Amino acid sequence: MTADMQQRFSHLGEGDIDVLIIGAGINGAGLFRDLSAQGINCLIIDKGDFGSGTSAAPSRLIHGGLKYLETGEFGLVAQSTLERNLLLKNAPHCVEPLPTFIPVFSWTRGIWAALRTLFGSKTAPRSRGAVLIKIGLGLYDFFGSRDRVMPKHRLILKRQARKEMPHVTPAIVAGGIYYDAKISRPERLVYELVKDGCDANPKSLAANFAILDSVEEGRLTFRQADGSSFAVKPKLVVNAAGPWIDHVNTALGAPSHLIGGTKGSHILLDQPELVRSLNGHMIYFEADDGRICLVYSYLGLALVGSTDIPADDPDNVLCEEPETDYFLESVRSLLPTLRFDRDQIVYSYSGIRPLPASDATAPGLISRDHSAPVKEPEGNRPFPIVSLVGGKWTTFRGFAEEVADTVLSRLQRDRRESTRYLAIGGGKGFPADGEKRGHWIKDLAAKGGVTIERADELLSRYGTTAAPILTFASVQSDDTRLTGAPRHSFREIDWIARSELVVHLADIVLRRTTLAIEGRLTIEGLREIAGIAAAALGWDAARTESEIADVTGQLSRFHGQTLTSTAPAAGREKTPRPASG
Repeated sequence: MTADMQQRFSHLGEGDIDVLIIGAGINGAGLFRDLSAQGINCLIIDKGDFGSGTSAAPSRLIHGGLKYLETGEFGLVAQSTLERNLLLKNAPHCVEPLPTFIPVFSWTRGIWAALRTLFGSKTAPRSRGAVLIKIGLGLYDFFGSRDRVMPKHRLILKRQARKEMPHVTPAIVAGGIYYDAKISRPERLVYELVKDGCDANPKSLAANFAILDSVEEGRLTFRQADGSSFAVKPKLVVNAAGPWIDHVNTALGAPSHLIGGTKGSHILLDQPELVRSLNGHMIYFEADDGRICLVYSYLGLALVGSTDIPADDPDNVLCEEPETDYFLESVRSLLPTLRFDRDQIVYSYSGIRPLPASDATAPGLISRDHSAPVKEPEGNRPFPIVSLVGGKWTTFRGFAEEVADTVLSRLQRDRRESTRYLAIGGGKGFPADGEKRGHWIKDLAAKGGVTIERADELLSRYGTTAAPILTFASVQSDDTRLTGAPRHSFREIDWIARSELVVHLADIVLRRTTLAIEGRLTIEGLREIAGIAAAALGWDAARTESEIADVTGQLSRFHGQTLTSTAPAAGREKTPRPASG
């Protein structure tokens, strides 16, 4: 914990918190920032790290929900496309446009099935033809017109489609191209929202790895990772625990059955030929069994996803063998001239979507919309509980705004400012065009004593947070690089360990950076990171070894990754991520 946060907790009284938010995923963090900006004294806590649950396992897309058009969720599409456009403006350091290709295998198929689904059928349509896709993309453009920042769609015939996507099966008759967006570092964005909330209100607090010990007469006591405890008596509690919502409500004395989640899994492939042929595009396609899949370039790898399987154990969720087989067979069928094998898998991950409890026969038909049911005070519980049910990564700001307005009304407080155009974290002051970017990078290079190329790289990775990283007082040098990951410096790690509420080594390699998911970690590199964190956080030798063992265990069990002394493929190391914004 940073010195500033320690000082805030040292002055915390039981009645100092207006709103307690349990769960620091994307929805909880978004609400924390919004309420703190309105002058509400908030405390956000999580039993793990910020953004370490479901929010760390998305498809890494910021999308408007094209498939929701089929189920008639037009309001959700309208909100999602707007929020996508806003994130491109408010988080340009980690959200960028993603041109998307849809392979089309017929001209008219799927029309009647789509109409049945639109009017309430519980079976999803199969094989959408060109006519249906053209109508859908036209509607998608219409709903995405507010704050538009990307081009409209186009439909191209087979010859042009195969020219643009040369490895796609010749069975297609046409292709659709439209625009969504992708997020390079979703876990960091969750942390940045928490930090923005703390910056907005000096009386707001954040605690990761805080366990609820007891609830008594409206007094909630939490135990932190260092063994210390604190207690609060909030006026209102927001349950933002995602797939753990029902567990948390039970612990608070308000049992519920709100969540009926599904598991989504993904794999990352080291397939350079595929990455080159995609040319920055995503392919959004229907697998042989009718499920929607996707493949696109993510930080030099090919990300393939996702499944949609009913599941209810968020603490033990991982990408299983049948899912891996499913992904590989799907991309082999779509891209028959490329090789796809298990030895290309760099990383896998899985999470449970906190969808509302539903009796839908097809998981894909469960609504991705959100709601915020309230349990009023009852018995010995003097505070109401607002549960954040459902939702999707893209709509977190809009969802937070809706809930914040409800909370403000209950507390009889007024909204001070809108978050609609409020930049996030490293997106603040981000240079808006090439000329401004050039000036910003040149100035940072001069102040930080680095090359223009290095300043550009750090801006792309951290946004404007690159400035304090290069200028803060540190014994670590930016010239000293991690073994196996020569584009990451000791100075970066030192800044993160000292400044970003790090508790465990896994926080650094899994969430504050993308070192693990990119396959950049080696055993030597992990030990170097652990040594830097130990010096910054005061770990002894035993604690440091324990942290290293915990990371290697997590990577092996949940991500299918075994660390070795071998550096990543040189070909990937030479290909930098395109500059965001």
